[in-house]
Amino acid sequence: MNRSLLHDPAELQRVYKRRFDAHIEYRTQVWRVLTSRFFARLVPAGATVLDLGCGYGEFINNIQCAHKYAMDLNPEAAKYVSQEVKFISQDCSQPWQLPEDSLDIVFTSNFFEHLPSKTVLGDTLVQAKRYLRPGGRIIALGPNAKYIGGAYWDFWDHHLALTDQSLAEALETQGFRVCQAIRKFLPYTMVNKRPFPLLFVSLYLMVPVAWTVLGKQFLVIASKPAE
Repeated sequence: MNRSLLHDPAELQRVYKRRFDAHIEYRTQVWRVLTSRFFARLVPAGATVLDLGCGYGEFINNIQCAHKYAMDLNPEAAKYVSQEVKFISQDCSQPWQLPEDSLDIVFTSNFFEHLPSKTVLGDTLVQAKRYLRPGGRIIALGPNAKYIGGAYWDFWDHHLALTDQSLAEALETQGFRVCQAIRKFLPYTMVNKRPFPLLFVSLYLMVPVAWTVLGKQFLVIASKPAE
């Protein structure tokens, strides 16, 4: 793929330094709660996991599993993932630097909307399927454009307006089987927001009815068919 279609790594570094540096510690604390209270049940202890578009490693550093990989084009990301994580810097729509059929879980959060086109997203899903084992799963969290309205474009590097249904259709088109699609899961963003107490985050996860009121991000889980 033509590199000009993606952010230059140096540009990514500038964007995310400006946007997230002031929130790193709080985001890490929130993701510690999210992984222990919710995502741990989706990730077996013996799993091999790739965090796609890992950012500052908030998910992959906190999830408990046997083998950890993280992929991102931002060169700063490598500084934040823990020593047990193997960091991969590359274009996610091209063949990954991994053995085929080697992953149990591909996790991604707030990443697909940054890809420059649906073609690139489709190519990325092809790669995810290629490197997942039969029966392996992709777990995708992201802003649901259906419920966010114009605020979706407050981040200038948002390119794709996705919903739970459009992502589910994209996954099925690439041969995945959608296991679960939650249209409203987490609130939209932690950027430029008043931090919520961590106890609130724990309680929120325990009360799905609250998701239907405050949730603006989807959670879609799909599996690669067993051969």
